[in-house]
Amino acid sequence: MAKPIAGPEIEKLIQLLAKLPGLGPRSARRAALHLVKRREQLLAPLSAAMDEALRTVTVCSNCGNIDTRDPCTICSDPARDQSTVVVVEDVSDLWALERAKALNAAYHVLGGVLSPLEGVGPEDLSIDRLVERVADGGVKEMVLAVNATVEGQSTAHYIMDRIEGLDVRVTRLAHGVPVGGELDYLDEGTLSAAMRARTSV
Repeated sequence: MAKPIAGPEIEKLIQLLAKLPGLGPRSARRAALHLVKRREQLLAPLSAAMDEALRTVTVCSNCGNIDTRDPCTICSDPARDQSTVVVVEDVSDLWALERAKALNAAYHVLGGVLSPLEGVGPEDLSIDRLVERVADGGVKEMVLAVNATVEGQSTAHYIMDRIEGLDVRVTRLAHGVPVGGELDYLDEGTLSAAMRARTSV
């Protein structure tokens, strides 16, 4: 086991940063050193922002988005077309579609995809809440904007089975979204084109 090169407080900061997506131990050390060197300009404001987020950020009970209010800003927006619901895997996908300004609709965040190998079943996702929203009668179109992966498509088929018989039009993103691609990594133009060219399932 390697000897620590800094005090326990800095080592703890490095270990926590290393748990973030895209940051390994080496990147975490560089980030920690950068933050510590710029305590007043970066570390203090970051600490305050994280504390504020911990106290105020919540999950929308309607759609699963994260915001500082419940229902979230999108669900509360009267200018939104609440009759169209875009179903996404994660909040990052919702944010990607919002950046693209692809559709002025409501959303539903599943919280992942079905994955028997990883032990993720229907009860682990917010599929029941989605079915409730559709069954209530206000949803006229449901856009399945899940990733074009095997798990994403399996989840889409499961959802279609669950809403069979309900009065809702089901569409999906056009095939301009590459197979195996993830929404969060696509550019805004591709997302907008895919949303405009959505097709019936």
